[in-house]
Amino acid sequence: MNNTVETIVKMVESLPEALQERVVNELRSVIVEANDEAEWDMQFERKQEGLMNAGRKAKQEIAQGVAEPMDYEKL
Repeated sequence: MNNTVETIVKMVESLPEALQERVVNELRSVIVEANDEAEWDMQFERKQEGLMNAGRKAKQEIAQGVAEPMDYEKL
């Protein structure tokens, strides 16, 4: 266990049992939210890289004169 976790455990242990349960439930919520945000960031980062690559490819096609106008009916 690292120092941060040890500190949190000691702080929670110093509370009355009923309050410990409330604090643990709150911590669970915070941890779930933090994990969700980390997952979102990771997914966004992967998609952002794909968008950057698509943008580079489009610029290259425009510079080479091979780009075609977007046909919105095909979307």
